[in-house]
Amino acid sequence: MKESDPMDRLTYYVDHGDGRYEPLLAYRGHDAGIDEMYARQLCTYLIAGSAQYELISNEMSDGEEILLVRPTGSNEPYENEVNYRGRGIHVEFRKPNERGRLLAAMPYRTHYEVIRLLLKDIVQVPEHGSMLTTSTEVDEDRGCYVIYVRRMDEA
Repeated sequence: MKESDPMDRLTYYVDHGDGRYEPLLAYRGHDAGIDEMYARQLCTYLIAGSAQYELISNEMSDGEEILLVRPTGSNEPYENEVNYRGRGIHVEFRKPNERGRLLAAMPYRTHYEVIRLLLKDIVQVPEHGSMLTTSTEVDEDRGCYVIYVRRMDEA
């Protein structure tokens, strides 16, 4: 039995729904790092080039991780968005049912720490306590992750 190849690249492909797949973004292991590539695979949405994409399939082929995404429309920015590019790794916690109200924005030292959050159904939001994760997003345009949450007693 052949040992699986280590992950050395991750590519987002846009699924146009008619059998056509177009490359959107690509990362090499030496550019992004394995932890960042895993964190990206855990996000249900991607924001890139002012457009929003939904993850529809997460696949692997030899050393390549393949994320198939479907466009869902243009990204409508929230009024209080911050660009984190060049400022390290950041996670925002937002309420989608309240026009994306920002609850907290936290810096993290590593993508490994972010993976821990992205894996959870319930997260601890600073100054808000335990909240249920409704979806997760990597915002390529702003250089951050967004975890959308709701209170445990909300429908």
